Amino acid sequence: MKQPNMGRWWMLGLLLLFFLGCTQETQNQLGRSIQNWTGTNGVLDIYAGEKLVKRFIKVEKLSTAYGTQDKTPRSYRFGYGYLDENQNMKVDPGEKKVYFEFSDYSTPYIFYENPDHG
Repeated sequence: MKQPNMGRWWMLGLLLLFFLGCTQETQNQLGRSIQNWTGTNGVLDIYAGEKLVKRFIKVEKLSTAYGTQDKTPRSYRFGYGYLDENQNMKVDPGEKKVYFEFSDYSTPYIFYENPDHG
């Protein structure tokens, strides 16, 4: 019978203690860093009323804009993704990866993981 690797359990225990000792904001930042590193398969849907007008797929993350000098958060988010022109949740020939921005205050949007592609 193979003996468990105690070094691995010891390291896992230390990481768990470190994580539990962090503030909620630090835990959130660590979680986002891990998610950004591993990547996501996000979808950003933009609505005009009840109508879906734009869809971006394969979005890795949405970022909050910060001022260059004052470092305060701005009222818009930005990211990169493929503009899904026919809104079929697939990158088709001719659909390119683009930069996008949208306002936190006036843009009805939903950001979610694409359930069809892992």
